[in-house]
Amino acid sequence: MGGFSIDRRSAIVGAGGAVLSGLASAQAAARAGGGTSGSASRPNILWLVSEDNNPFIGAYGDKIAHTPNIDRLAREGVLYRNAYSNAPVCAPTRFAILTGIYPESCGPAHQMRAKAHLPSQLRTYPEHLRSAGYFCSNNHKTDYNCDVEPERIWSDQGKTAHWRDRPDRNQPFMSVFNYMTTHESRLLTPVTGRVGPEDVRVPRYLPDTDGIRGDYATYYNLMEKMDAQVGQQLAELEEDGLDEDTIVFYYSDNGGSLPRSKRYCYDEGLRCALIVRFPEKWKHLAPGAPGSEVRAPVSFVDLVPTVLSLAGLAVPGTMQGSAFLGESAKAAQPYAFGMRNRMDERYDFVRTVTDGRYRYIRNYLPHLPAVQYQAFAWLARGYQDWDRAFRAGRLDALQSRAFEPRPAIEFYDLESDPDQLSNLAEDPGQQGRISEMSAALDAHMLRINDNGFIPEGLGLMGWAESRVPGAYPLQDIMQLAAMAAQGDPANLVLLGENMEHDHPVMRYWAAKGCAILGAAARANEERILTVMRGDDVPQLRVAAAEAAARIGHEEEAADILGALMAQSECEWVRLQAINVLTLMGEAARPALPEIKAAAESDTVYYRNAARYLSAVLDGTYDPAMEIFEWDRIMKHPKPGGE
Repeated sequence: MGGFSIDRRSAIVGAGGAVLSGLASAQAAARAGGGTSGSASRPNILWLVSEDNNPFIGAYGDKIAHTPNIDRLAREGVLYRNAYSNAPVCAPTRFAILTGIYPESCGPAHQMRAKAHLPSQLRTYPEHLRSAGYFCSNNHKTDYNCDVEPERIWSDQGKTAHWRDRPDRNQPFMSVFNYMTTHESRLLTPVTGRVGPEDVRVPRYLPDTDGIRGDYATYYNLMEKMDAQVGQQLAELEEDGLDEDTIVFYYSDNGGSLPRSKRYCYDEGLRCALIVRFPEKWKHLAPGAPGSEVRAPVSFVDLVPTVLSLAGLAVPGTMQGSAFLGESAKAAQPYAFGMRNRMDERYDFVRTVTDGRYRYIRNYLPHLPAVQYQAFAWLARGYQDWDRAFRAGRLDALQSRAFEPRPAIEFYDLESDPDQLSNLAEDPGQQGRISEMSAALDAHMLRINDNGFIPEGLGLMGWAESRVPGAYPLQDIMQLAAMAAQGDPANLVLLGENMEHDHPVMRYWAAKGCAILGAAARANEERILTVMRGDDVPQLRVAAAEAAARIGHEEEAADILGALMAQSECEWVRLQAINVLTLMGEAARPALPEIKAAAESDTVYYRNAARYLSAVLDGTYDPAMEIFEWDRIMKHPKPGGE
């Protein structure tokens, strides 16, 4: 067995300790056609993908996790110690996994729940593999954040899709199985099991409450259930006699779903598990012996080039990731890059880079708190407890930090400070490393033509649109946005001049810079009011209204934002307007009629934002109130109601 565990074909232990023996072998043989894959030149590839989890896994050193099947996979394969999603949420990350392209390179794929246009020259990995003779099945989540039609790109797509449905048992396959068991939504119904609330460690940035402890315990117990599903899939592979022909990947699609993880550019939002097992037949493709680990950072945008490389296919030059296995494998990359822009109904703009030891974070909108109310996230008791404690003044400085404005730059030593509490951005001893990582991030953003600076809804956004020569002067925009984020009054003159720039994105970031400065931007009052009252790009009027409100023109800003909500045909302009009104708090009251009308909208994020703000202004808001309406957006049943 070439060093692999001798129990490769032994029974697999499930979550409850029961032994998973043969799983309907006669039926399996009938479906699979019996026997092993006849492909001698290309491996089968199996992806086992779990939802919303950090490495709460024994093989990664978690002492209370019970994940025997994933642990076994790690003993028999190669564990990637520093694996990262490209966004701390599913849809943008799944765009990257499908295409090998960063989502922010093909806007609006970088926004959570959007529909980017994928040009024909950017083929998806199942299309590449099917052209080479592979049978490709996906069971069953898609969520690709673009206009790709899943039924067109997959050989078999849906809840029953399986390698066993390939018409020829000798045909190589690429099969994907997605497990919703650990999805954020599953936290909403407490799950008892091996781990209890008293067993967990509450990170220092969270208050120690029953709700938070309960969510952590539920999460561990869901991880155990998901591990059993992984074991069952491996058992099916072995029963079909395909394990010696198949390279198996296990990974999670993004970081965890506990407070300050999913949606946030800290390690707990971006760091994932990744394990790859190679059978004896394909061990020459492995980067190390069974049970070894790789510490160099890898990123999920690298998965597509890697799969094509393992299949012996050329990696298209349009793909921005790098193969880390197979014939086309590149040298280890020094960094992994991450991002966030809009998450559901809330806007933000963060870019980050890590080498596995240090994390550099750039907040382009530092006047916003990292944690803003989001209707879906607040269904969880942990977020409710955290919010309630903050509003009651019961949090200490570390626990309340997430609800307050941020520094433009954050820098953390992940080895000595895994919870990322001590910002080393001003540490003299770290300035060389910070400069190096900042430069690497800038170079990356330019290389991929980052669309994140374009306000949502502006026609300039998109793979083709933003690449028209002269249409999107990214380097100039990046310099202005970085200056805006500094919040330095010394930049007032330049910000004011750029509010009259010919390019709308330059005007936008000049207005945002004035909003970040707040009252200190009063010297640019005339220009701010001119843009707010009459710019022909409504997104710029919203940005200028935010700046105007912060220099003392709250009533006029609220009136203009309310009018944009009532009159704009663009849902993103309306959403941007209500986000600014939310930041204004009580000063948003003149727009209350428009806010009340928006609370009845059919547009889910707009409606959720309006219902929250309406409750705040009415004095009826409570963190436990269910603003989110499950059945109007989610495609799977509400937990507990299945």
